Amino acid sequence: MDQKELDTKISDYLKFEEHSHFVKDLQQVVDSKNTEELNDRFYMDLEFGTGGLRGVIGGGYNRMNPYIIRKSTTGLAKYINKMTNNGSVAIAYDSRNFSELFAEEAALILCANGIKVYLFSSLRPTPVVSYTVRKLSCTAGIVVTASHNPAEYNGYKVYWSDGGQIVPPHDISIINEVNAVSGKVLTMSRDEAASKGLLINADKIIDEPYVDLVKSCSFRPELMSSEGKNLKVVYTPLHGAGTMLVERTLGEMGIDVITVPEQREPDGDFPTVAFPNPEIVEAMELGLKLAKKENADILLGTDPDADRLGIAVPEGDKYVLLSGNQLGVLLGDYIFSSLKEKGSLNGRSAFVKTIVTTELQRLVATSYGVKSYDVLTGFKYIAEKIKEFEKTGEKYVFGGEESYGFLVTDEVRDKDAVSAAFLTVELTLYHRSMGKSVLDRLKEIWEEFGYFEELLISRYLKGEKGKAQMEGMMSSMRNTPPSKFGGISVSFMKDYKTGETFNLENGKKEKNIDLPSANVLQFLLQDGSMVTIRPSGTEPKIKFYASCKAEPGKDLEVSKKEVSEKLKKIEEDVDEFLKQ
Repeated sequence: MDQKELDTKISDYLKFEEHSHFVKDLQQVVDSKNTEELNDRFYMDLEFGTGGLRGVIGGGYNRMNPYIIRKSTTGLAKYINKMTNNGSVAIAYDSRNFSELFAEEAALILCANGIKVYLFSSLRPTPVVSYTVRKLSCTAGIVVTASHNPAEYNGYKVYWSDGGQIVPPHDISIINEVNAVSGKVLTMSRDEAASKGLLINADKIIDEPYVDLVKSCSFRPELMSSEGKNLKVVYTPLHGAGTMLVERTLGEMGIDVITVPEQREPDGDFPTVAFPNPEIVEAMELGLKLAKKENADILLGTDPDADRLGIAVPEGDKYVLLSGNQLGVLLGDYIFSSLKEKGSLNGRSAFVKTIVTTELQRLVATSYGVKSYDVLTGFKYIAEKIKEFEKTGEKYVFGGEESYGFLVTDEVRDKDAVSAAFLTVELTLYHRSMGKSVLDRLKEIWEEFGYFEELLISRYLKGEKGKAQMEGMMSSMRNTPPSKFGGISVSFMKDYKTGETFNLENGKKEKNIDLPSANVLQFLLQDGSMVTIRPSGTEPKIKFYASCKAEPGKDLEVSKKEVSEKLKKIEEDVDEFLKQ
């Protein structure tokens, strides 16, 4: 971008942005004459993608700020008004910096376009918006969050009337409307919106029913009420939105939750963690320390918008953090076995996972007679599958993804850490009542189906150069597939962009992938291991997923060593590829 074009964009943005903080933020960069930073803020408009917005907070077209919120919401409002004459939208926000401001800006834009808005007055988890959309028959929903991204980020996720994140044809149509918006946009004051009955407080309408919904997920409420008081639960919301509802839902079942004091209060700077993500050991350190001090039976951790759940459980004198795949196995096993015990499973019971989630979950589901479905990475695809089940007559009983996202009720259509935490506590109580720990049950599953372990390698590639790097990596891997990973021969490459499976042994391609096109490559190795590569849809990074297994019947420690060595060699190959 030449200097004249850059100067014009800066000038236009400063005319359109009405919030002084963001004007000053950009003006400081202009005054410092930091050309590289200015180019990054303006080389592209922050993309309103299929899930909404996500970006670094700041002034500029390639940043999260009030003007970008207004512009994007205007496009959404235009689409809603094309689809219905009586539109309504539910809006919530998490603890990130400027989340409340961004939520109000979005609400007032919608109200100015004649659309009724149900706005929460304080933090609520992401799944509450999904629930609200369905409960109040809203046209759409918005949650202002950047999930587990670092503190400098914020974002904006959009839901449609089924409670799931937007999917075709709505996503592309909304994106087109957003891209057509320019210049100043129509808004109104909060007082005017309220006086016209367009802005409604959602708190009293939704909080009680949502709490009741979470509690209704219990398979053994009598166990919770009679034994819950004897269970020690430590919890960290990582400065996010989960505190009120996790504490309340468990507390109303008689379970005393000990919340990590340093991380209990909402704080968009996330002062105690670099990444507010329960997947990361460092983020859970304060929780682990408190769990050990309290001799807790379980540690729970949720991300800032409380849609992801991580846990740790005791093993001897230490605490073991379970992976998202492992917790998903345990939740699935508990749900399937409980439904079977109640006689509620049948040939129409369905489980949904993503293509990068462990195959162990499929094996467990199949053992209970539950049919499994694979979808692309992204919980919106699980929600879309649940919507399909309403037509086919299949009954969704559980679903999840490896990145700590789980859904235990179809009344919500996005991952829900509140209900998942609730049921995780119950399964902990249940296994204890059967004389075993959570880890004991996991070991039994490994002994029956074989030991599985997964690995995730992520590399951040920021800015214009990083985007080009990721595109180059995917193109190179697609055009010249590796013959081996970790010394294990590759049998097939599945290209989810073209829908084709390439047989590396005979050189033939077959179009046999019945999923939407996505920039994902998956390599199936001769021993059953799997390596998947995909650029993140929400962050400037590329992800490599590896999954290895050992056959059942072996000593568990031998199996762990065997699988660990496979993963180590695969990781070495991935590291070499990333150096290129």
